[in-house]
Amino acid sequence: MKNNKARYLYWLAGLAAAAALAWLFFAPEPVVVEMAAVTRGPLEVTVDQEGEVRVHDRYVVAAPVAGKLVRVNLHDGDAVKAGDVVAELEPSPLDARARDEAIARVEAARASVREAEKRVEQAAAMLAQERSELTRVERLVAERFVSPEAADKARTAVKTGVAELEAANARVAAARSEEKGAQAALLALPSADGKPGRVVRLASPATGRVLRVTQQSERTVPAGTQVMVIGDPGRFEIVADVLSSDAVKIKPGATAWLEEWGGDRRLRATVRLVEPYAFTKVSALGIEEKRVNVVMDPVDPLGPLGDGYRVEARIVIWSSPDVLKVPASAVFRSGGGWAVFVVEDGRARQRAVEVGARNPVEAEIRSGVAAGATVIKYPTNEVAEGVRVAAAKR
Repeated sequence: MKNNKARYLYWLAGLAAAAALAWLFFAPEPVVVEMAAVTRGPLEVTVDQEGEVRVHDRYVVAAPVAGKLVRVNLHDGDAVKAGDVVAELEPSPLDARARDEAIARVEAARASVREAEKRVEQAAAMLAQERSELTRVERLVAERFVSPEAADKARTAVKTGVAELEAANARVAAARSEEKGAQAALLALPSADGKPGRVVRLASPATGRVLRVTQQSERTVPAGTQVMVIGDPGRFEIVADVLSSDAVKIKPGATAWLEEWGGDRRLRATVRLVEPYAFTKVSALGIEEKRVNVVMDPVDPLGPLGDGYRVEARIVIWSSPDVLKVPASAVFRSGGGWAVFVVEDGRARQRAVEVGARNPVEAEIRSGVAAGATVIKYPTNEVAEGVRVAAAKR
């Protein structure tokens, strides 16, 4: 009897060993996956768009009348001062209609001066109002009625107002220069008795540098021909055209980061203006899109960047210094909500989660998992509830 019992136990042990060996040989291999930890940290949601650097104020020097342009001795990058003669033009004989057009240009230039002066008054009034608002907000912050962020926004509004006033004054200077050029062109026209007029001297409307000489050689040019472009390379702005559906999320004063510009660090900028009108642009796929220009002022020095240089602008529309987050690739749709696969004891366990803000890299998790848990990135169809998983070798 004892021998039979021992024989029976031996058979059971042998079957168990055989089953274990069969399981080792024929059990499915663990699914190899990439894993990541659930962490806490900062998160930003941005609107990303390619943009370019441009001079804040650029001035086009053009021929006010038709004539022979004397060879221009200036070159790209040369420094000029307001009022410097940058080109000379010998007017061509004109008929009565052309003379009337020259007179009309003088009147139009005078109207432009008046308009620019009114814009200076408007900008000055807005700046005064913004400074008054800053004083009021700072008092409320000191009394703890409003948050410090309100004062930051008010200071940004004052800085923007100062920049707008400076720009308005620059436009007045440019308009007066155009008026002076139009008057000089009128005086330079040949008289009715055939006497030649005076040579028209084209003056620089502002202090800065020659950005581009478009007409270098001596030649006959029609009225309105662009001769050169002048600007102040010390005052730059960044412009990026974004989809109108993204533009409504962007507010003046928002932080923007400039990347992919060729340097080893990102540069900070501030949104100054979201233009109030949209335009149609055809995408690379041939789709018509409504886009809006977003204009940003640099906060960090732009270093070697110049007019027309390309940058990648990331405009912040939401941010938080401390959130629970996972890689965005770990989150997937399940039913009517979101879910992730959590790794527990070497097996995948599906967990329903509530997702908050997200960007292309990370997603905020409001509930469903805790910090320190391990989730699966890029879960494939092979990953399911209870499936054994193993971490991919790096």
